[in-house]
Amino acid sequence: MLLFVASSGIAEYLMKIDVEKFNFQSDKILSSLTPEEQELFLSQADTLLFKKGKLIFYEEGVPTGVFIVHKGKAKIFKTGLDGKDQIFYVYKAGDLLGYHALLCNERYADSCEALEDCCLLFINQERFEELLAQIPHLQSLLIQNMSHEFGVMVNTITVLAQKPLRERLALFLLILQQKYQDDASAISGAIVLPREDLANIVGTARESLGRLLKEFKEDKLITIENKVIILKDTQRLHRIANSQYF
Repeated sequence: MLLFVASSGIAEYLMKIDVEKFNFQSDKILSSLTPEEQELFLSQADTLLFKKGKLIFYEEGVPTGVFIVHKGKAKIFKTGLDGKDQIFYVYKAGDLLGYHALLCNERYADSCEALEDCCLLFINQERFEELLAQIPHLQSLLIQNMSHEFGVMVNTITVLAQKPLRERLALFLLILQQKYQDDASAISGAIVLPREDLANIVGTARESLGRLLKEFKEDKLITIENKVIILKDTQRLHRIANSQYF
């Protein structure tokens, strides 16, 4: 009996999706600096406000600096030939963004838009290059994080290409719950996201998403109150998202 319980516990552990595989972890760049280096870094920043729906930068635009999300959330996405957006990532408070194109001396490969009213800190290119010289290990932190983000994008694209819709929705709900976990303005972990954006994250039509959300609600996996999604049975959602174990 004890062996069965232990084996069951291991099975439950294996069923859990590691959501960190889908997290850029760009908030750890600043936290890896010393307090003095963080103060120096932030002292070079200007405050910018973006209303919900406003572009922070756009595909093929010329980068002029880097951004830190101080408050709010933003999405990165690409628009297909059919005009449909595919959202690849949602940034939250603390995340550093926009530095890839700057370091590579390239135009932006995607667009970034405020998902809600956002307060961002902006460091222009000249100041950012000075910071790279003043904080020697900053560049290595950025390169290391770029490598990690490449892995995240590979994982995300693999999910979008290979997993059925039901599994994708379960997975992305778990990922989004983590992003909203520390949101002081709402119930912890409650997902406040327009259905069109959620559909563009999952990679489906809004109508298909609506039908599946209804199924999840009827199965008591989630509740929906005033368009806010709250996960009620994360264990079962992990099982659905990781269904190759069944």
